[in-house]
Amino acid sequence: MGGRTDGTVARRRVFYIPGYDPIHPRRYRELYRKEGRAQAEISGYELSLHPRTGQPGYGWHVAARIEGAKVETEVEVLVWSDIVRDSMAQGILATYGQLVRTAWTYGATGALWRLMRLRKGPVIAALYPVAMLLAQLAVALLAAWALGAALARAIAPWAAPAGLAVIWPLLAWFKKQDGRLFAYYLMHDYAFSARWRGANPPALEARLRAFADRIGEALTEDWDEVLVVGHSSGAHLAVSVLADLVRAGRVPANGPALGFLSLGQVVPMVSFLPAADRLRADLAYLSERDDLTWVDVTAPGDGCAFALCDPVAVSGVAGPGKRWPLVISAAFTQTLSPARWRELRWRFFRLHFQYLCAFDRPGDYDYFRITAGPRTLAARFAGRRPSRSRIERALSKYTSRAA
Repeated sequence: MGGRTDGTVARRRVFYIPGYDPIHPRRYRELYRKEGRAQAEISGYELSLHPRTGQPGYGWHVAARIEGAKVETEVEVLVWSDIVRDSMAQGILATYGQLVRTAWTYGATGALWRLMRLRKGPVIAALYPVAMLLAQLAVALLAAWALGAALARAIAPWAAPAGLAVIWPLLAWFKKQDGRLFAYYLMHDYAFSARWRGANPPALEARLRAFADRIGEALTEDWDEVLVVGHSSGAHLAVSVLADLVRAGRVPANGPALGFLSLGQVVPMVSFLPAADRLRADLAYLSERDDLTWVDVTAPGDGCAFALCDPVAVSGVAGPGKRWPLVISAAFTQTLSPARWRELRWRFFRLHFQYLCAFDRPGDYDYFRITAGPRTLAARFAGRRPSRSRIERALSKYTSRAA
């Protein structure tokens, strides 16, 4: 069994759980390679990536010399992109149907108004695909009316309905532009949670069990630290995976140190929904455990995350024994130079991934020091005070938990 008692790390295992993303996990390898090289040059340490050999799953090996120590890290991406792709396999009409159902779910349950009292940024991001898809429909209808009117004048009044023929091609054209507009992508994202009113669909529950098995195996092996990283909606999936592991007694007392790093979390988008009993129970349970260290990192500059919102407290499930998460800010306006901040400020989706990228004015949050450096998550943030501007007010209407 591994696990050092002094908080130092020579061998680490990292499990990365991405958010709602249909792209192959190789994108995360290339992002780590590119941004890790940039951060190493800025911060004066060494970091290189190598292929993993003879191991299941998708990932990479990291060799680093940071803070004067050599560290070997195995990174594995826990993949659910196939589930995401299946959920996105919707036609135009089906997507507009999702729009109606999702808007009704968040509106009728009161979740939308309560979320707005937390942070307006992610709520605006949630409303964006609704507004954009409705605007696309309006443009198509306006084009149909204009063409119909022109045909009526040029031919005869009976020709006006032929203008309707332009609606579908225009909507299809807009859909092809979604790589730049992200309206369909975001609509599918929010609809994924809204369809089940905060519960996990069966396919995702099965995948979470598989994730737990992969992490559980690592906890029985010779590592100094097992670190789970959940980004965006991957954060709340990680909460449930880790809660399951701890409940099942699969975190050995003499095993590797267990760390959980949640980045850019959007937990309230799910935990505020009526059927999120499982997630709320997992949040409450994990927040009181001493089996792990949980650090939650967000930044007010990230308009897609619930920045500095304690996911346990705002969900209304904080108990008297709550000790996690430690909520801190990545402080983009301070850790990015003025020039870099100006370059990224309005690139909202890019900023949502900044937690995984290089900072040209790094503070105590450095993704690569955390995932490839010589200290455990617990040791690195020992004594760190939470952000003074964190939000802890309980705002969820629904606080029921799974039995």
